[in-house]
Amino acid sequence: MKILVVGASGRVGTDLVKQLLADEHQVVGTTRQKEKLFKDKHYSQLDLDITASKESIVKQLDQDIDAVYFVAGSGGKNVLDVDLHGAVKTMQAAQEKGIKRYIMLSSVFSLETEKWVNNPSIADLKEYYIAKHYADHWLVSNSTLDYTIVQPGALKERAGTGKITINDTSSGENAIEDVATALAAVLTADNTIGKVFNLHNGDIAIGEAIATV
Repeated sequence: MKILVVGASGRVGTDLVKQLLADEHQVVGTTRQKEKLFKDKHYSQLDLDITASKESIVKQLDQDIDAVYFVAGSGGKNVLDVDLHGAVKTMQAAQEKGIKRYIMLSSVFSLETEKWVNNPSIADLKEYYIAKHYADHWLVSNSTLDYTIVQPGALKERAGTGKITINDTSSGENAIEDVATALAAVLTADNTIGKVFNLHNGDIAIGEAIATV
């Protein structure tokens, strides 16, 4: 498959591209960096500015893309332009190009605002959570895409275990490598289409867990 990864240079994006390439997909990664991120014959790179107009984004997307991953993030800067408006414009662009599959990396409880109350980890990221909430809501309620929204807890730079827990009531933590593995597994898991689920470190093999969504 030919996959567009929006945010290929990010912490999750880097591991995701590695896994998609290992699975022998053709990957187009977007980044503002000039240097090519991966030296692989199946990887190409696109300097895509998601803060530009939707029309500009549409013009830069290839017609033969099979799926889009949105794993970009503002890092707390310019959250409205990147995490909200930028995300929605990539959804709109995908629709205009006839791309159906769209996989969103979000945050735990992004659509469950009642769980934000008295949650210090969310309170510290309130603007980011508001942006993710409305971006995810647009994807679910306003798009015609075959979406999956993956909502990890806190991202940690440690070795992955290959195991997760899905739809637990706690926010939890995630090894970045495990989040990337879960995202890659979702690509061909038709049972995840139209689904929103959270995940954190657990004791169920990732492929087995994804099959239960």
